Amino acid sequence: MTAITHPASPSRSDYAARRFEDIRDLLPDVNNPTPLVRVRNSLGVDNVYLKLEWMNPFGSIKDRAAAYLVQGMVDRGDLEGRELVEASSGNTAIALAAMGAINDTKVTITIPDGVPEETKTILRMLGAEVWETPDELCPVDHPKDGAIALARSLAASENGTRYVMADQYENPDNVRAHFETTGPEIWNQTDGQISAFFAGFGTCGTLTGTGRYLKQQNPDIRVIAIEPQAGHRLPGLKSFAEANEPGNLDRSVIDDVVMVDDDDAYAMTLRLHRRDGLMVGLSTGAIAHAIDQYDGLGDGLIVGVSPDASTKYTSYFIERLGNEGQPS
Repeated sequence: MTAITHPASPSRSDYAARRFEDIRDLLPDVNNPTPLVRVRNSLGVDNVYLKLEWMNPFGSIKDRAAAYLVQGMVDRGDLEGRELVEASSGNTAIALAAMGAINDTKVTITIPDGVPEETKTILRMLGAEVWETPDELCPVDHPKDGAIALARSLAASENGTRYVMADQYENPDNVRAHFETTGPEIWNQTDGQISAFFAGFGTCGTLTGTGRYLKQQNPDIRVIAIEPQAGHRLPGLKSFAEANEPGNLDRSVIDDVVMVDDDDAYAMTLRLHRRDGLMVGLSTGAIAHAIDQYDGLGDGLIVGVSPDASTKYTSYFIERLGNEGQPS
């Protein structure tokens, strides 16, 4: 079994020509950032930019964390002779499965059974083994943590000799990925003029890592977290009314929390599609709605994370759209 890692030899990719020898050379950093795009029509203010993380090679912001998680495991020798297991609602799983496919490393994903079918299909196309986890497998007080519990039980099975877990919720490499890449990119792209940063509660690597970096540059930058309502259907986001807070969460960098319900997130997602041509996913809709409703942000640049695109969530909109767009 070959470990997942970036090629050890110097890359022959030509960044100026945008010609790459390995798909992983498209992973972002300060010299190769994902784009910031102004939201021109959908929001009530005109100083908001979304950081389009769906421009990453495997389609989401989780590409950053996955690369750091894997490299950390490789450096520690954790992957030697073992398979990779991880709990994920989709995006980290896809990035890990893609890296596993490149290196012929088996990847097993435990995933909540409410995740859209598009995501599960992509994972299987990449060769991952997908274990769906019903909520009833988890304790009643935290019904959404079943996938995490199953992944940890697999990692502990066979005396830990078969599987190793990336553990994106507790692994500080997740935070480090955003402290070293996402934060510096945003600071540079805004020429230090950013006044507020919005991101969702999930594994909390983005909030903690990016928030720490930005506040080190300017303590007055506000970091606002978005939390969904309990029972939500917004993949990638966590309601701490029904899930444990991850070890990666550092509340000291968070200035405020905005609660968002599904209907508002879905409505904003459609608005961004139809008024700005931004094909964003549901977590972006939640974040953009929070920005639109938030008072007192000032005149600086406001940056919201756009974690992924809408292509993995089209089945969620079938009933909402109905016969809209059909010939009359």
